[in-house]
Amino acid sequence: MLVDHLPLYGLRVRTPDLELRLPDLPELARLGDVAGEGVHDPGVMPFMHPWTQQSDVGRHVILSALAELGQWRPGDWSLGLVAFRDGEPVGRQILSAREFAVTREVRSWSWLGRRFHGQGLGTQMRTAVLALAFDGLDALSACSAAFLDNHSSLRVSEKLGYQPDGIQVDAVRGAPTISRRLRLTRERWSQHSRVPVEIEGLDPCREMFGA
Repeated sequence: MLVDHLPLYGLRVRTPDLELRLPDLPELARLGDVAGEGVHDPGVMPFMHPWTQQSDVGRHVILSALAELGQWRPGDWSLGLVAFRDGEPVGRQILSAREFAVTREVRSWSWLGRRFHGQGLGTQMRTAVLALAFDGLDALSACSAAFLDNHSSLRVSEKLGYQPDGIQVDAVRGAPTISRRLRLTRERWSQHSRVPVEIEGLDPCREMFGA
């Protein structure tokens, strides 16, 4: 069975409204359809790399997800979980780390189909992977970043207890662009109330995370 070789396929992270897990190929195709319907307002670009402007956004989503698994190393991994509501994909939540066994630090980013915005699902998606990191993998810190005008991402970070961690300036589409860096410590995670999260199937995956 696939899960015997890749135990990540047995990992489940659940919130009151969502289940986050790796998708099979038909589910990944449906996720590509969600992305193709739109991820954000056409007048803004919340991502460092404008992947939503690809000629075939769905294909990009599918190939990116498969590439992440193909490049997985315990010292350099990116876990792209798909968020399902009532069995249908609504978005993707990525948790990544380099040399996690040493740093105990993770990073995250996500996207949510535009028609699912404003329903609190983005907060639940982030909460799910933070619970996986802190409660499941014993992380010490989690980092995130967002452009100054990405108010929805910044609000999620604020609700979950992140603190300012400086700024960074990147060349984005030929122009200098400022992002706000944010950091959440294990201590602050433990102090903030949040939706309950259930984690299933983590133990067989631990060596893959370098944990």
